[in-house]
Amino acid sequence: MAEEKKSGFIEHIALEQVPADQRRSWVSIALIWAGAVISVPSLMVGGALVSGMSLSMAITAGIVGYLIVVVFMTFQGMQGSDLGRPTVINASSAFGVKGSEFIISLILGVSVMGWFGVQTAVTGASFSGFMAQFGITFPVWLSSLIWGVIMLTTAILGYKALSYLNYIAVPALILLAVYGTAMALKNYGMEGLAAHASAGGMSFFQGVAISVGGFAVGGVIAGDYSRYAKNRSGSILSSVLGVLPLGAALLIAGALMSVVAGTYDITQVVATLGFPVLGFIILILATWTTNAVNAYSGGLAITNMLKLDGNKRAKATAVAGGIGTVLAISGIINYFISFLTVMTAGITPIAGVMIADYWIMNRGKAENWKPQPGVNWSGIIAWLAGSLVGLFVTWGSQAINAIVTAGVLYLILSKVMAPKSSQGE
Repeated sequence: MAEEKKSGFIEHIALEQVPADQRRSWVSIALIWAGAVISVPSLMVGGALVSGMSLSMAITAGIVGYLIVVVFMTFQGMQGSDLGRPTVINASSAFGVKGSEFIISLILGVSVMGWFGVQTAVTGASFSGFMAQFGITFPVWLSSLIWGVIMLTTAILGYKALSYLNYIAVPALILLAVYGTAMALKNYGMEGLAAHASAGGMSFFQGVAISVGGFAVGGVIAGDYSRYAKNRSGSILSSVLGVLPLGAALLIAGALMSVVAGTYDITQVVATLGFPVLGFIILILATWTTNAVNAYSGGLAITNMLKLDGNKRAKATAVAGGIGTVLAISGIINYFISFLTVMTAGITPIAGVMIADYWIMNRGKAENWKPQPGVNWSGIIAWLAGSLVGLFVTWGSQAINAIVTAGVLYLILSKVMAPKSSQGE
């Protein structure tokens, strides 16, 4: 069985522990994360922030948001490297086996499928705009459908395909961002960009929440990829260096380009700045890398929720991508900022509960960790409370409020609620 899983190009390691001989260097994993963060939505988040606040405040809020993500992502990633298993399995202590299978898998699955829809919609619009340069009218919905299928194919193949694709796409989008930034500086100059006055209406902490929402899912599911890390240091390096520098750079580039274009719609930004045809090609390629990660993690969540065998991961990934494609055609891109806000409130408390469980209750030791039978209601209640706080409490940082509330409440409930888990695993 082990030899069968190691053979071929399609990955079959879904929920079981990654063997030591299949662990990879931190550089390989960092490139996966770089491919995820160097994406069209990263540019759009920068544009969304600058549409509601000054340029300097937008950049500051964006970087603070990324710092928050990297902090909880680091803890999630180290747990993944310790246990060698994906997030949906690592959550089975904090939320219980059944709680992880159904509730957490559903939350994470819906989140990444939503991101797949956003990315597919952007790709569809980009390709339609690309074809329009040649006088060809190509419906956006049809373009989204076609590209959804194409991008899904890479995710079905698995980890190896993601690695090879990123070797091409990551440098390409970096060049696009550099070119766009140079054009913004050429057209406006530093003084002109600094003097940018937005329509206002967005507070600093609202901006931080939007920035966190842009990569919150990636931070929570860090274990899906850090399980391939050889040790904790490899997990930390891949998370920090794979996300923070390039994420901040893309956010700044997106903000600068959006100031010039007057919109955070990336397809209009590209057109306004006069990018050549190559720019649209890079845009599509970069979106492809991130979307493959979305569908891949969605497939893992479905595999766990339905208790499928590891060799069914590819089919589960196809289902996740199919749902995301339908969301793209249905116009999820029109609710981009609202989607980011919900991501911050609903996803970050998962990390709060898991961090409290593994790093405080189990003292960060793999030998202390074990799945809890049934549903761990302490985790479920703590997650729900954290989500509500993150959604409705506007004082301070919504992400930090949600994480801290969920983590502290979990520790309290775990002491006072007995038995810890419901019966009937």
